[in-house]
Amino acid sequence: MLPFKKKSNPLIGIDISATAIKLLELSKSGGRYRVESYAVEPVPANSVVDRNITDMDAVGEAIGRAVKKSGTKIKTAAAAVAGSSVITKVITMPADLTEADLENQIEVEADQYIPFPLEEVAMDFEVIGPSADNPDRVDILLAASRSENVDLRVATLEIGGLDVKVIDVEAFALENTVAMLANDQLGGVEDQIIAVADVGSSVTTFSVLENLKIIYSREQQFGGAQLTEEIQRRYGLSYEEAALAKRQGGLPDNYGPEVLEPFKDSIAQQISRAQQFFYSSSSITNIDHLILAGGCASIEGIAELIESKIGIPTIVANPFANMSLSSRVPAQTLANDAPALMISCGLALRGTE
Repeated sequence: MLPFKKKSNPLIGIDISATAIKLLELSKSGGRYRVESYAVEPVPANSVVDRNITDMDAVGEAIGRAVKKSGTKIKTAAAAVAGSSVITKVITMPADLTEADLENQIEVEADQYIPFPLEEVAMDFEVIGPSADNPDRVDILLAASRSENVDLRVATLEIGGLDVKVIDVEAFALENTVAMLANDQLGGVEDQIIAVADVGSSVTTFSVLENLKIIYSREQQFGGAQLTEEIQRRYGLSYEEAALAKRQGGLPDNYGPEVLEPFKDSIAQQISRAQQFFYSSSSITNIDHLILAGGCASIEGIAELIESKIGIPTIVANPFANMSLSSRVPAQTLANDAPALMISCGLALRGTE
C-alpha cells in the first residue's frame, strides 16, 4: 500500500522540481506552526524532466546538499508524485466495513479502476465520508501510481540520506497548503472558489478549488525559463549567468521596461487564458480569489498587475506569513522563496498531523 495520507511524525517535506530541491521542516505548538528549517538547492539541468527523475544520482546528491544546508536533524521525509502519474477515483463501499475489510474489498475491486496489473501498482485509499446518495455507504478516495514512480523517488531520497515515510500526490499537498492559506489569509473561505496559478520554470499550472478540493487543473508550457532565455539573448550571457542576473540584479537600465514588463504582461495573459479555459469547461462563472505561486510570483508588482488585468482579488502565496521562524531560518530569504514552497509546505504539514 502507498501511504498517501498516513500520519508520521516528524517529517520534512521534499519537493523535487525541474530546477530545484525544496526542503521544509515544520513543527506545531499550541495551534501555531513554526518553520524549523528549509533549503532550496538547484538540481543539474535535465536531471528532472516533465516531473520525472532522469538522473537519480544527481538528484539524490542535490537532496543531500539541501539537507546539509538546511541544518535539519530529521531524517524521515515526505515526497510526492505528480498528478499526471496518479490515478484517482472516488468509489463507494458499505459503511459498516472495518478498515481491514475495506482494504481487502478495495484490493479485490481495484483492477476495474486501474489499467495496470495490480502487482505493478502502489495504491492507498482514504474514507472521505458518508455518500450523498446513500447514507449506508461511504465515499472512498482511491489513489494509485505505478510502483516504479514511487520506488524511484524513494531510492533518490535514500541517496540523499533520507528515509521516506510518506509518498503523497502533489495535488493533495497543494490542497493542504491552500486550506491553511485560506484559513489564515482569506477568512476561511471554504464555500468560495479559489484558483492557484503556479508559474514555474517551464510549466504554469492553473488549479481551481471548490470547498478546498481541486476540481480542475490544467498545465500550459510557459514559465520563468522564458524570461531567463530572453535575458540570455538580449545581453549575450550564458543561461547560468542570465539566471543569476535575474535573481540578483545588475542588468542594464532597459531591462525593466523592455524585458521584465513584457514578461509580466505575458504571465497575466497566460493566467487570463487559463481562467477562460476553466470557465468554458465548467458551470462556475466566477473565481473569488487567485493565489500566485511558483518562482515567478516573487516578481515585484506581479499580483497587482494580474488583479488589474483579470479582475480577481490576487495574493502572492506565502504559507509562512503567520508562522514563527527558528533562529536558523533567514526571514527575508524564506519570504522570497515562499511562493515556490507550496508543495513542500503541504508535505511538511504531514509531519505535524
